[in-house]
Amino acid sequence: MSTEADKKVTKAAPGLLRSSALVGSMTMMSRVLGLLRDVVIAATVGASAYADAFFVAFKIPNFLRRLFAEGAFAQAFVPVLADYREQGSLNAVQALVNRVSGVLGGTLIMVTTLAVLAAPLVAGLFAPGFLGDSDKFQATTELIRITFPYLLLISMTGFCGAILNSYGRFAVPAFTPVFLNLSLIVAALVAAPWFAEPVYALAWGVLIAGLLQLLFQLPSLYRIDLVPRPIWDTQHPGVRRILRLMVPALFGVSVSQINLLLDTVLASFLPTGSVSWLYYSDRLTELPLGVFGIAVATVILPSLSAHRAGARSEDFTLTLDWAVRMILLVAVPAAVALILLAQPILITLFQYGALSAHDVSMASLSLQAYCLGLIAFMLIKVLAPGFYARQDMVTPVKIGIKAMVANMLLNVAFVLPLYFYFDIGHVGLALATSASAWLNAALLLRGLLREGVYRFQPGWGLYLLRLLAATAAMALAAWALSPDLGDLQALNWYQRALQIAVVCIGGGVAYLLAHFVLGSRFQQLRSPRVA
Repeated sequence: MSTEADKKVTKAAPGLLRSSALVGSMTMMSRVLGLLRDVVIAATVGASAYADAFFVAFKIPNFLRRLFAEGAFAQAFVPVLADYREQGSLNAVQALVNRVSGVLGGTLIMVTTLAVLAAPLVAGLFAPGFLGDSDKFQATTELIRITFPYLLLISMTGFCGAILNSYGRFAVPAFTPVFLNLSLIVAALVAAPWFAEPVYALAWGVLIAGLLQLLFQLPSLYRIDLVPRPIWDTQHPGVRRILRLMVPALFGVSVSQINLLLDTVLASFLPTGSVSWLYYSDRLTELPLGVFGIAVATVILPSLSAHRAGARSEDFTLTLDWAVRMILLVAVPAAVALILLAQPILITLFQYGALSAHDVSMASLSLQAYCLGLIAFMLIKVLAPGFYARQDMVTPVKIGIKAMVANMLLNVAFVLPLYFYFDIGHVGLALATSASAWLNAALLLRGLLREGVYRFQPGWGLYLLRLLAATAAMALAAWALSPDLGDLQALNWYQRALQIAVVCIGGGVAYLLAHFVLGSRFQQLRSPRVA
């Protein structure tokens, strides 16, 4: 039974490719601004001790945001909401939304209050290596008190965005992150000179952004008559189902993010700058992951949930197969390109002001290490929904535990020799994260295949041949066009940008042209039913 809210949504829902393109384009806008934000931050604070403190303070609520806005909460909430839409009335959906918002919001208020009051404990937990530097530790504590309330605001934003995504309103949630980037850019360029340490301006920029992002969702929810009216009711059947699904999902769907957070904890023991080097390199891997990986995952979860609720098993597996192919189409060339162009891109984006050539060199090594796992990071985003749409939380948790243990063991195996012999311990952290991501993705895929909910569709052999050949053509073009590092460093920012643009455009044209010559066509991407 459809609800009245459903009738307010376009009757013919856009195809998966169209929806992914919409989300991807909005996210691309946000990510481009995010790169500009990081350029400004790098020039303002570089990789100093205070920069390390800010990145830790920012990463804690940002990490938890990933769990709620892009991870476990959405994975648990969307399938339950799909059931209520399929079986209930608008009043039933509104009752669910009200109670989920009340329980989620109330819980987050308590968590945020405790974290602000116990900020020194939070700083010691997430950055124990800073305990030996009183100034660095004190700055981290103060910054956590400013940034942690962002968790409350952005998690409620994620909740609102999950509702809109379920009703096919993808544009507003995808555009929302723009406000964070704009707020931090303004904080760095306008507010920072008014503070003794610029990082405090950045922290306040994070908090203001959270408020703007939440308010931006409300008009769209009003149009579908689903503005949350918070009610604390943990006994509501829908709330209880979501809680049961969410608790294991918090771990299972977010293993890669937990691994990145562990990297930050361990990096706090490494030389000053390690946290910042990992941050700048991670930000570049986030570009293809955020623009495309999360876009496809965002679009397929409501679709998979609807197929599961309607017992359409063939549509379910076709949708998963389409998503995996789409991910590889971008992830493989993106990983190769970032490995080849790591240092030129970092020089072009970040080597200005407070960030030195040594910082760029160190960040390029960890970027290359992260890129070895980029394909796995992106695959996890579309494989995990295959379990969560079916409300199977146990399997991903078991897989997550294995990946977590592997990451911890590999941290020791990689970090110690790289730190003591080459003084690049932070690279070992990135390598361990990439390796554990591959384990996670492989086990998720094996689980879906074993349960029969995913089957490789015809045409995979030819698809992979075209993909690898096109990627090789792109790599050759990028290598041939890549500028000398010394020459690149001597240029100003717009000359550097022009040089890298030529390389990227040349590589992209080679990639697309090779695909076309080998027989790939756009219509093969439009529908899960096209092999």
